[in-house]
Amino acid sequence: MTIHKEGYTSIAIVVLVVFVANALVHYFISDNTFVVWTVYVLSFLLLITILQFFRSPKRRIKTDENLILCPADGKVVVIEETEESEYFCDRRLQVSIFMSPINVHINRNPVSGIVSFFRYHPGKYLVAWHPKSSTLNERTSIAVRTNSGREVLFRQIAGAMARRIVWYVQEGAEVKQGEEFGFIKFGSRVDVFLPLGTQVDVKIGDSVSGGLTVLGRFA
Repeated sequence: MTIHKEGYTSIAIVVLVVFVANALVHYFISDNTFVVWTVYVLSFLLLITILQFFRSPKRRIKTDENLILCPADGKVVVIEETEESEYFCDRRLQVSIFMSPINVHINRNPVSGIVSFFRYHPGKYLVAWHPKSSTLNERTSIAVRTNSGREVLFRQIAGAMARRIVWYVQEGAEVKQGEEFGFIKFGSRVDVFLPLGTQVDVKIGDSVSGGLTVLGRFA
């Protein structure tokens, strides 16, 4: 297992906090075995938690221009027809994935193509499963036009714990299916807006893996 570059600073801070906490305990109350071991255990759990959050597992991703790959690890919480009012301004099929703190938080391109639209919006930090988080929370919206002219929009949405969205794409850039387009720190959500008629290969409640699970197939 490797560690994602977005975790370097956070891990360094946690290591420093653990070191200082343990040093203070040893200096002031080294004779209290219960407190010393409690600090040891809590320090270990904190370090393991932060390391697993920023893990970056290697994945063999098979690309296919007729498929839409899942952009994130997590659980499918929404599959519905809705009005996408920011870019398409028409009816689309929305599939949403909720990412808990224990999931890998790397975001991957669901399709290959050219980034036809990009916007960053500052906003609130409602819980990621809140219906209005898609329009009120801090978020990015990215649309990619495939070689066949189809467009898919996907949206990174910050949650109650996720206070930093990172993206690696810009409008006009060429992106490849399955490659990283961003990262969201801690619990969050990704919405995907597909053309009507797209065959959806997942159902609500399914656990999915970014770049591996097939979200759907173009009609």
